[in-house]
Amino acid sequence: MATKKIEKIRVKRKARVRGKIFGTEARPRLSVFRSAKHIYVQAIADDVGRTLAEASTLNKEIKGTLNGLKKIDAAKKVGKLVSEKLKAIGIKHVVFDRGSYLYHGRVGALANAARESGLEF
Repeated sequence: MATKKIEKIRVKRKARVRGKIFGTEARPRLSVFRSAKHIYVQAIADDVGRTLAEASTLNKEIKGTLNGLKKIDAAKKVGKLVSEKLKAIGIKHVVFDRGSYLYHGRVGALANAARESGLEF
């Protein structure tokens, strides 16, 4: 029973967060998804319906360096990687979309690492 209640709360939170956020090509939406093992992030331009950059713990650039790391440290590396990819295409400002997740733990670590790497949101 508790899982159905938690799922309802997550759906409501996601709708509330996404109702306030919209990404453009100049300022894309940085959308986060986390599973039990991995974390994924995309920079999405909602006005044209296109993904500008993506990064995850499964990317070949960082996959080999994650062995033995905790999930929070892996999320920091993913945040740094997506920040580098966005800076390479000339984007400094983004809108952070945490989805249905609380800004805590892996999601917060990813956001803070992206900020430290030069993204502004």
